[in-house]
Amino acid sequence: MKNIRNRGLILVIHLALFSMTSLPVYAVKNNESGYEEVEKGPNNGRMLRQEDFAIELAIYEDGVPPEFRVWATEAGQPISPDEIKVRVVLDRLGDVQDDIGFYKQEDYLRGDMAIYEPHSFAVKLHAEYQGKDYTWTYDNFEGRVIINDDIAKASGIKTEKAGPANIRKTILAYGQLISPIENTRTISARFDGIVRKVHVNLGDEVKKGTPLLTIESDKSLNSYNIYSPIGGVVTDRNINTGEHTKGNSLLRIVDKKSLAAELFVFPENRSKIQIGNPVSLMVEGVASPIEGEINYISPEMDGVDGVAIRVSIKNSSGNLSPGAMVKGTVTTNIHEVPLSVKRDGIQAFRDFQVVYAKVGTTYEVRMLELGEQAGDWAEVKGGLQPGTEYVTSNSYVIKADIDKSGASHDH
Repeated sequence: MKNIRNRGLILVIHLALFSMTSLPVYAVKNNESGYEEVEKGPNNGRMLRQEDFAIELAIYEDGVPPEFRVWATEAGQPISPDEIKVRVVLDRLGDVQDDIGFYKQEDYLRGDMAIYEPHSFAVKLHAEYQGKDYTWTYDNFEGRVIINDDIAKASGIKTEKAGPANIRKTILAYGQLISPIENTRTISARFDGIVRKVHVNLGDEVKKGTPLLTIESDKSLNSYNIYSPIGGVVTDRNINTGEHTKGNSLLRIVDKKSLAAELFVFPENRSKIQIGNPVSLMVEGVASPIEGEINYISPEMDGVDGVAIRVSIKNSSGNLSPGAMVKGTVTTNIHEVPLSVKRDGIQAFRDFQVVYAKVGTTYEVRMLELGEQAGDWAEVKGGLQPGTEYVTSNSYVIKADIDKSGASHDH
């Protein structure tokens, strides 16, 4: 109980002292020791002090690209920017270094380059005043986390290097497999008469020239054979031996080795498609997609379903059947971009869309300027260097770790 009371007394004294000071503070995440309290100056910058000399270093971004600004004081009194020299070096992840000089601007020193995102770096500030040198170093990390390779592997984290890709714009269309009319033959008698023999049964496979029927003509009383005009399967049989043909359709032969997917495109997408567009087909009951291209576009529009298109399909194995439902992904445009990332790797961070760059066992956000997005890929117009290794799978694991760490944005 005595120890508890002592700790409570110390806490009360600490809070009292803290409330007496006029210096604002804020918490910054330090990867080594957790959170540290950092004094903030009147310009919302970080205060750096040695004896009576102090520097306030702030990132300013109100109406301008983010930049460093410096105010100096001695014993609490402002120092003219003409009297000091300042240089800041930022060490970023991946052995990248920004060397920033400063020039006078009104009552402060202004950095000579923009501080691009992420604002995650080790800071070294060197100042010269009245013949004396001052140096401060500190870490200002955000959006960064360390994950050992074995843990990353167990978490399913995968990476690739950013580079060029083909952005494919696609639309979806739905329909079914059909037997095109050119692959179907309806068999009837040239001369009506009595059927003396039916040589085939329903479901039989026939070759071109296979005898199908023997018919005795009513006029000549002579018998003649009807032969299959194509190779295929008997899908309809409407006659038996001893029956009269009576001008009816007797058999139907379908060549199943060649089918078509008849799909319907929504009217608003009609202008996007043309003959030759690649189509990837997912057929009901078939695991792997079937690749083809549009070879027919209906000149008429169905008010309910849209515009009919067709894609020819080889069915050498005979595993596909007319009537099966089909979903088609039609590629309407392919655009090659010099730099891209996989869309699965993109996450939200503050107001940015980001991916997580990997250097060794360290992962850090890269704020992206994105262009076209379609399919698996997104075009990158800024924020990422070509060849950067970045997380493509399970990037949410990195995001969760960073969110949990609570790394701050030091402005």
